[in-house]
Amino acid sequence: MRVKPSMVGLVAYQPGKPIEEVKRELGLDEVIKLASNENPYGCSPRVKQVIQDSFNELAIYPDGYARELREGVAEHLGVKETELLFGNGSDDVILILCRSFLTGGDNIVTATPTFPQYRHNAVIEGAEVKEVPLEDGVHDLDAMLEAIDENTKMVFVCNPNNPSGTYVGEKSFLDFIKRVPKDVLVISDEAYFEYVAAQDYPDTIPLLKEYSNLVILRTFSKAYGLASLRIGYGIANESLIQSVDPGREPFNTNTFAQRAAYEALLDQEFIQECYKKNREEMERFERFCNEEGYKYYPSHGNFILMDLQKPGSEIFDYLLKNGFITRNGEALGFPTSVRITLGTKQQNEKLIELLKKLP
Repeated sequence: MRVKPSMVGLVAYQPGKPIEEVKRELGLDEVIKLASNENPYGCSPRVKQVIQDSFNELAIYPDGYARELREGVAEHLGVKETELLFGNGSDDVILILCRSFLTGGDNIVTATPTFPQYRHNAVIEGAEVKEVPLEDGVHDLDAMLEAIDENTKMVFVCNPNNPSGTYVGEKSFLDFIKRVPKDVLVISDEAYFEYVAAQDYPDTIPLLKEYSNLVILRTFSKAYGLASLRIGYGIANESLIQSVDPGREPFNTNTFAQRAAYEALLDQEFIQECYKKNREEMERFERFCNEEGYKYYPSHGNFILMDLQKPGSEIFDYLLKNGFITRNGEALGFPTSVRITLGTKQQNEKLIELLKKLP
């Protein structure tokens, strides 16, 4: 048996090392994972009760329409219920979009380095991937516009960008989307939306009324702290959502995820507290970099990419042996950097002390 040619040579997504695996390998009693941009403060306390209350329904299929969550998100965002598409994480929505629109001969335009699942899913569908290098860590939107041709079906803007943490401002984004052909999807991936501090970050929801080719991606995996439950969503005009919905697997979001996300959405006080703590810890890492003379990109996510002027693998191994799982910048396109998810105050203080002793 042979897989289709587009699958040959593809490598499955490589997540950060699991905590228990690192403990076994290195004989450590405590390991702190700061590799996958998870929320170190967990999730809203409201979630735990609804999870317990759902145990008696394990034998029953989930609501395929996700009605309760759909209504909650629609009200929270001020959009129509029919303008939402839920997925097993927002990367599932990316898969659905690529499945629905891409065939051999098509292409997508993305930045590089950026979130790898854009490329991954496009390649599986046989499409070409046109990658435009970041400019000082930020999407080069002018160059991305130039890369669009008659075969382009999608252009992805990861905002804030993973792994750099940088963002595209409102003016730049508006100038960009105005110039993108109307038959090309503009996908604004806003997985870290709740962490953004910039005052000129684009308010994309109102743009849906003007741009029928705009798709916005959001997730409950990051600030809402529900990464293990895998639930995210896309927002677009009603006709676009209806056209791609057949590409969604039936029951692609489970009962636990739907109910947990609904309860988490109601606790915006928890989200604001996480935002506040995240900014405080970001300032801690920025001070460290400035004091030590290390370069970094100002980040509007819950992670920071720091150039520590050594091979990323050396930094990664040093931190791993001392009980911290991070992301090797070599694998992210930044060979002398490491990407660190912001942990709690105590975790970050310990990690920074280790970095100060970096051989």
